Amino acid sequence: MNLDIPELSLIALVGISGSGKSTFAREHFLPTEVLSSDAFRGLVADDENDQSATKDAFAALHHVAGIRLRAGRRVVVDATNVQRHARAELVKLARQFDVLPVAIVLDTPESVAWERTQARADRDFGRKVLQRQAQDLRRSLRDLGREGFRKVHVVRDPADVAISYEKAWNDRRDVTGPFDIIGDVHGCRSELETLLTKLGWTLLRDPAGRPVNATHPEGRLAVFVGDLVDRGPDSPGVLRLVMGMTAAGTALCVPGNHEQKLLRQLRGRKVTVSHGLAETLEQLSREDPAWVEEAARWIDGLVSHLRLDGGRLVVAHAGLKEEYQGRASARVRDFCLYGESTGETDEYGLPVRHPWADEYRGDATVVYGHVPTPRAEWLNNTICLDTGAVFGGSLTALRYPEKAVVSVAAERVHYEPVKPLDAPARDDAALNLADITGRRHLRTDYGTVLVEAENAAAALEVMSRFAIDPRYLLWLPPTMSPSSTSKVDGYLEYPTEAFADYRAAGVDRVVCEEKHMGSRAVVLVCRDQAAALARFGVPDGSSGAIHTRTGRPFLTDPSQTEALLDRVRAAAAPLFDELATDWLLLDCELLPWSAKAGPLIRSQYASVGAAARSALTSATWAVEAAYQRGLDIAALRDKTWERSHRAEDFVHAYRQYCWPVDGLDGLQLAPFMLLASEGASHAARDHDWHLAVCDRLVAADPVTFRATGRRVVDLADPASEADATDWWLELTGAGGEGMVIKPHAGLLHRARGRLVQPGVKCRGREYLRIIYGPDYTAPEHLDRLRDRGLNRKRNLALREHGLGLAALDAVADNAPLWRVHELVFAILALESEPTDPRL
Repeated sequence: MNLDIPELSLIALVGISGSGKSTFAREHFLPTEVLSSDAFRGLVADDENDQSATKDAFAALHHVAGIRLRAGRRVVVDATNVQRHARAELVKLARQFDVLPVAIVLDTPESVAWERTQARADRDFGRKVLQRQAQDLRRSLRDLGREGFRKVHVVRDPADVAISYEKAWNDRRDVTGPFDIIGDVHGCRSELETLLTKLGWTLLRDPAGRPVNATHPEGRLAVFVGDLVDRGPDSPGVLRLVMGMTAAGTALCVPGNHEQKLLRQLRGRKVTVSHGLAETLEQLSREDPAWVEEAARWIDGLVSHLRLDGGRLVVAHAGLKEEYQGRASARVRDFCLYGESTGETDEYGLPVRHPWADEYRGDATVVYGHVPTPRAEWLNNTICLDTGAVFGGSLTALRYPEKAVVSVAAERVHYEPVKPLDAPARDDAALNLADITGRRHLRTDYGTVLVEAENAAAALEVMSRFAIDPRYLLWLPPTMSPSSTSKVDGYLEYPTEAFADYRAAGVDRVVCEEKHMGSRAVVLVCRDQAAALARFGVPDGSSGAIHTRTGRPFLTDPSQTEALLDRVRAAAAPLFDELATDWLLLDCELLPWSAKAGPLIRSQYASVGAAARSALTSATWAVEAAYQRGLDIAALRDKTWERSHRAEDFVHAYRQYCWPVDGLDGLQLAPFMLLASEGASHAARDHDWHLAVCDRLVAADPVTFRATGRRVVDLADPASEADATDWWLELTGAGGEGMVIKPHAGLLHRARGRLVQPGVKCRGREYLRIIYGPDYTAPEHLDRLRDRGLNRKRNLALREHGLGLAALDAVADNAPLWRVHELVFAILALESEPTDPRL
């Protein structure tokens, strides 16, 4: 006996005590799928036979069942379930989570069950209990279907049972396309033929010249979102073509609310003949009644929605929320056909639709129709293809996975709309606090990143009080780890270890870039203010933004920001046309360091330098005077003089990062990467390309821009490494900060299947005096500092790097703001993780 069971279902085992339900469950289901009432009594009362705990046990059982069903996991309830009220709770639970309830009845003779019960020492109830259960079971058998169970299987010989699982009718995940998804046709057969032809389809016609099928030379599959009929001039012609395509396997179709209303009319149900149904009925009256009946059967067989391409694509007439995808219930079907309304009507007497797409956060792309709009626009990974062809608009298709929109204009207004075709009011800039708060796991193509709730809270403080408008905040730089600690005498960091780190990671070629004495600055520059408003929707008259690595505006005066953006825009002018973009996102360093860190330098570094110089100058003269008087303090004298020199070196080190700035005079940008432009993340390009773009900016305006020196190093060539090391020594010997070593292939470089560090910093000996203090070069301090741990910093850098890459991908895909923002927000949140700030 084969039992067909839906893959996603709630299965109620029904049978008297001793009927073998638990044995049956162990043999046919996973242990994690089976929820036993006895086991839950044990959980809540430490006694599986304590009937006084039944109420609490079933409350716990139903709660766990709900958690599993919400997650799309099968549930098998092992209980007697011979009473109607017990089964009603299970049917209710299945409906709550839009899964199918199934009953498997173990119809074991009472005598056999009693014999088994007597053999169990833990069962001390009398036979009358079994007799009563058997009577309840007999009365239940004829009613199980009417109670709401989608399938009822009665098993009399458990030894002769096999179970097979049926895919849901909407589960077409094995169908991967490519697809041409076509919006609401509404009887516009001629426009449909034109659109299919434009998409490359070949129409096949019957002897009467009517299109009855279509094929595509590339094997594409058409998917219709429903509402094929009503209002337009040839609903039968549209039905004939789509029915032929589905029969031939070149198309799929979901029902629209107009097909469902037509079906009810054809089946003799009472409906209001309105919204174009009268025209369809008049057209069908001229068709062969047998064909009309065939069309009715075809409509009746359509499935509410389709999950395609491994679950990455969902097609439903009115759209579908994430929690309904792949589910089966009357509620899901109603949502697919009609969407979700607020219960109100507008001034045209039409229902007010709840904007479910505004709140959509699912991974699957949802393609739908139903609500006519002037043009197809993406919103939160959803797109509506009803562009009002029958109302004189256009008939639209989406090519998937290309995500290219193709439209043809309506030949005329076939039906006057009750309501003008206006784009729905949407606040695309709205952000939901729930998207960023709490403990969250963010899944990207570069791995899964955990963001702790306390880190998110710290980031929220910064983002809400200090950061720029989130519509301009497309990316944040990841933290950067230093190279492994050097063992070279007198050095904490040295190029040898940086090269060895990358060689060990499987990288064979790196680029060494001069590390500028400034602050990280991300520059978003638009072609003009109109382009900024059109693309990013920020209505403040700005043409972009310049922000720090924590998302704060770099310059506090907006007019200075605009003035600097004007200079960037002028130098970058050719790039806008070359890259077919209205905006550019640049990763830069803004010099001098004092432009951003003036207060920090005065309060933290200058104060230390001043105190050290003052104290050590006095101490030096006092010790020198004592030494001159003949006291035996030569060692103290030398040490004091050394400390005084180190204090001078400390002051000299930070002063090189400071120079006067008057407005924009004295400010410089050192660009080293063009991160993104419209429709493109440039993370996959190598650093030669990025630095060549940056060199063009420097050549166009050498006053505003500063060049980045670089060396390309072949890690298999010792001479190449030696040359780069000599260059580093020259840079740092002249007071430079050091260099950043990066995989030459770019930000997406992988080695051994994993992302590698996007860059490691190798800082100069004197610059590190600012970080670790004036006396850090003393041998005893260097030995201590060489024990610094880098693993936490490196792991943090990789996680932030992956989030940044995902953010650039989302920007390139023109993803909704919430998706970009949650990734950028997470980068800032990770910055709250405890790491040594000196690394």
